[in-house]
Amino acid sequence: MLEVLTAVLTGSFGLAVIISSLDNGIGWGEAGVDPGTFPFLTGVIILAGSLYNLARGWLAAGIAVSRADLRRIAGLFVPAAIFVGAIPLAGMYVASAGYIFGVLALPKHQSLARSLIIAVATPVALYIVFERMFQVSLPHGELAAALGY
Repeated sequence: MLEVLTAVLTGSFGLAVIISSLDNGIGWGEAGVDPGTFPFLTGVIILAGSLYNLARGWLAAGIAVSRADLRRIAGLFVPAAIFVGAIPLAGMYVASAGYIFGVLALPKHQSLARSLIIAVATPVALYIVFERMFQVSLPHGELAAALGY
């Protein structure tokens, strides 16, 4: 039953993406690919996957999620939720450094030194790619505003 509800929820999201992308245009225009093409294709993929999961969930029987599965899901969801919640306060760069460090160091997937190097290198790479190369400003957060940036 949980699989069916999840498939309906993600299918609804995919359908909403498809419908909203039609307003931006899909296909090929005078300037190239219309801005709604990529979101439209993404929505189609989400909807197709949701329909597949809906069929599998409808036919499957048994326990939907075990305790071990819930622990693994929480191990992914809780850090991601903290990361998203930290972006308005700490900004994308500081929040991503904390997220990467937490995901690598806390479950002991990597050593502390290696986790710290990767956690520093990731926001530096994000800054170079987005702020310098693409000239797209990612959220700096209240921390950067307090520091005058």
